[in-house]
Amino acid sequence: MAVNYEIKSQLAKLLATEDLVVEHKDIETAQFNVQTRVLTLPMWDKASNFVYDMLVGHEVGHALYTPNEDPPQDVPHSFINVTEDARIEKLMKRKYAGMSKTFFRGYKELNSEDFFELENVDIHKMNLADKANLYFKIGNFHNIEFNLAERQIIDMISAAETFDDAVNAARSLYDFCKEEQKKKAEAFCPPNPTTEGGQQSEDVEEESPDRGDGTAAAEKEEFEQDKPDGEESYGGTAEMEIEDPSVTTDEILKSKLKDLITNDQSPNYYVELPKVNLKTVIIDNKEIHDLIDQTYIQYMSQAGDAMKHDDSNFTKFKKSAQKEVNYLVKEFECKKAADSYARATTSRTGVLDCSKLHTYQYNEDLFKKVTNLAEGKNHGLVFVLDWSGSMGYVLKDTIKQLFNLIWFCNKVNIPFEVYAFTNEWNETAWNDQGNLIEHPPHYEAKVGLLSVSPDFSMLNLLSSKVKDIDKQMLNIWRLVESIQSCYPYVMTTPRKLGLSGTPLNESLVCLHQIIPMFQKQNEVQKVQCIVLTDGESNHLPYHVNVKRPWEDEEYIGRNNLRMNTFIRDRKLGTTYDISYRWHEFTNALLANLKDHFPNTNFIGIRVLEGRDASSFIKLHNNDALDENYIKTIKEWKKHRSFTIKTSGYDAYFAVSAASLAEDPEFDVDDGASKTKIKQAFIKSLKTKKLNKKVLGEFVSLVT
Repeated sequence: MAVNYEIKSQLAKLLATEDLVVEHKDIETAQFNVQTRVLTLPMWDKASNFVYDMLVGHEVGHALYTPNEDPPQDVPHSFINVTEDARIEKLMKRKYAGMSKTFFRGYKELNSEDFFELENVDIHKMNLADKANLYFKIGNFHNIEFNLAERQIIDMISAAETFDDAVNAARSLYDFCKEEQKKKAEAFCPPNPTTEGGQQSEDVEEESPDRGDGTAAAEKEEFEQDKPDGEESYGGTAEMEIEDPSVTTDEILKSKLKDLITNDQSPNYYVELPKVNLKTVIIDNKEIHDLIDQTYIQYMSQAGDAMKHDDSNFTKFKKSAQKEVNYLVKEFECKKAADSYARATTSRTGVLDCSKLHTYQYNEDLFKKVTNLAEGKNHGLVFVLDWSGSMGYVLKDTIKQLFNLIWFCNKVNIPFEVYAFTNEWNETAWNDQGNLIEHPPHYEAKVGLLSVSPDFSMLNLLSSKVKDIDKQMLNIWRLVESIQSCYPYVMTTPRKLGLSGTPLNESLVCLHQIIPMFQKQNEVQKVQCIVLTDGESNHLPYHVNVKRPWEDEEYIGRNNLRMNTFIRDRKLGTTYDISYRWHEFTNALLANLKDHFPNTNFIGIRVLEGRDASSFIKLHNNDALDENYIKTIKEWKKHRSFTIKTSGYDAYFAVSAASLAEDPEFDVDDGASKTKIKQAFIKSLKTKKLNKKVLGEFVSLVT
């Protein structure tokens, strides 16, 4: 049976009525840490659904009701296990009415599979501990009888409400079994009858009671064979040794449960997210623009004409973009107003409406009414921009989309922050002595934490807090032009601001601290997080203990993620399956973010080259022949854009880089033919239609 561990974990947490951290690992018996509230379960892959649910319910019962303390030394653990199992299962059935059915079906299946190895075994010849264990587990399927003395012990077990009650019942059960075993041994080995002179009487012969079926004689013979060589059955003064009673059925059950575990299955591993220090992660906005300004001044003398050309292109783009920005503002205000009126309520004022007085004979509603519009939530936008090397081909087009959204935010007074993820700012450097300069870590490394490299940074490129935002946007425009330009006279890209790897996943980890900080600083209730990227991110390594043969002490190092790894969130009590495919690792991080911030929309904007569209669509569809795949491909061919709702994002917009690069303005040369005019007009309409479609869907999500 293919087990969905996440579903079983959710079942355990529901039963526990708390957000337990539930792990499935390659272990033989369940474990529960009272301090950390981590319940670790074996992977019973061979168990049926009924049996698995029963076992989960049983272990949750131990987690809820069995205290974390050392058991008493005067009672064997196996006996306490019998009475405690009966107690916690009783309490679970009492807490959840449906658990009675779960336990019944589970034990019925175990009984039918002879889990306790009862075939050809007379239950009534077992000791009371085994009979009690069977009675409370599979007693519904066997007629187990008890005498009066035994019934008293069984009633004690049934009545146990606390752990101390269960221990006392186990103690009584153990004493009873020990006494019965002693009586049985004495029946086979009675004391030697002697004469007054100490001589053995020849006339007295004690026999073990025989029930008439030869049982006693047979047992006596077996007992005699088990005695050490040289020890007489009669005579002697040596004290007879009696074995400690045991619970055979408990040992059998433990052994059988181990058989439900698939030995050849890869074990599960669990990792957690680190809490990063934003002071070391975020590069200040002013520091970035001071660096760009310095570089701009440096190259002004030798590349002034080229820069003026770039500045002119920025001014031209800003002017052309106003139509789309105004469209965004109009759509936003309309949708916001529609939503507000949809949630509006009407109430009477208690003031007479004089215009209705003439209708008093047939109208009882003569009072003025007032419409109360529902207050909307304060919005804020956090942009995460991909600053990786692969963005070089589409960076300018992506920046154009970003600028449109920023101008929109300015017009409707929505606060925003723009961060670009990079590995270049904290570049590798050496001091004057030739030693590598180590950057401060972003967090305290611990075993089991995902690793965020010290060379990772988030560049605060733009912010609504800045007064002259257009000046900073011009700086970013110049920076992008320098990155994309192939002309030698254009200014060199400033050090630390070149394109790098794709630490998208690192930035998603940092959003756990960025979003609440942004909400607090701007007093916003609802956040829109927009990620502008062109590709997938790499997996993050995780911290492990490393011990080198030539070193005396361990140190905390890093290792690549393994198969069957889960992200564990202790705060939510949730685990997230990490697939080995890169984009699904990102989806797991996004799912965790959405669980933490339910009032935040996570929107992806993917700028695609035409050759990459098919492979990107396949990532989010199981099969190339899937109906959704075919539908999306058709949408791409027709509109050069599409929206995916099956990824980790609330919506993942894909737009054509070539279409974004096209000028939406209707522009033709003088004397152009009718055919060229027609083609230019159609091209202009398509470009405008594309932009309006993407922006319209974006506004719908924001409102």
